[in-house]
Amino acid sequence: MDLNNLASNAQAMVADNKGLLAADESTGTITKRFDTINVVSTEDSRRDYRELLFRTDGVGKYISGAILYDETIRQSAADGTRLVNLMEKQGILPGIKVDAGAKSLAGSEGELITEGLDGLRERVDEYVELGAKFAKWRAVIKIGEDIPSGYAIHTNAHALARYAKICQEGGLVPIVEPEVLMDGDHDIDTCQQVTEETLNSVFGELYAQEVALEGMILKPNMVISGLDASNRSDINDVADQTVATLLRCVPAAVPGIMFLSGGQSEVDATAHLNAMNLGYKNLPWALSYSYGRALQASALQAWVGKAENVKAAQEALLTRAILNSAACAAEYTGEAA
Repeated sequence: MDLNNLASNAQAMVADNKGLLAADESTGTITKRFDTINVVSTEDSRRDYRELLFRTDGVGKYISGAILYDETIRQSAADGTRLVNLMEKQGILPGIKVDAGAKSLAGSEGELITEGLDGLRERVDEYVELGAKFAKWRAVIKIGEDIPSGYAIHTNAHALARYAKICQEGGLVPIVEPEVLMDGDHDIDTCQQVTEETLNSVFGELYAQEVALEGMILKPNMVISGLDASNRSDINDVADQTVATLLRCVPAAVPGIMFLSGGQSEVDATAHLNAMNLGYKNLPWALSYSYGRALQASALQAWVGKAENVKAAQEALLTRAILNSAACAAEYTGEAA
């Protein structure tokens, strides 16, 4: 394991107020998003959409890396240029989703376990050959009646650590993503308790499996009220609870914390990130973003599958990237009228 290389790439992912573009939607997920704009999901249409993202002029100033799906890391643009090469020209590190998705957890109704460890070592070797510099694995923790169970938290934490160790040995920086879902009517205090328990379990497993913390990135949820909560917490409360939880749970050796948006709107995800960076200075790790919908929603609506809208879609993506980079620097001042 080349820890110096891993640490260097991890630092580059969070340097200069940059974040990650999560473009790793599975074929099923991106098909659902295309359905909202009446675009048929084909290999070519998915390629065209992601190509416009990576060709956005100047986006590399604000985005350090992009997480790709297996199909995408193998694809070439319409002119024959590999999509990975388009990214590299912008200074964007290619990353890859390596998990096989969340499946029902045996022995615990309503809970999930992420699969994909079988054959992971060989897949990592192949992805390195294809140009990947980092990887992502998402674990899903649900809040509901009598859940999450300690069993679900522990099994997902164990799998995250196994994945991280395999990736580091293969030369990829692992993004460790334990997501406590926003789905439900729970309050922010419940989210805080579950997030703290989850993070403590994850880092216990990372220590036990000797994952090098300097060569990984944490991608957690923010501590936030459930989407159906009757009294949603405000921006500053989310910032305070999230940072307090991270300070309790995340070792200083981790280079960066790159939040998922997790169902938040574009504006909310940016405002919450800004509030954390504005209210808390000299934290032991960088606070940044790894957003999917919260970077892409406006671009997707601007594009609607039409070649003549590519420039408008790129402008929408660039705007969100600029705003989120500003939030990393605590300089976000809201949305233009």
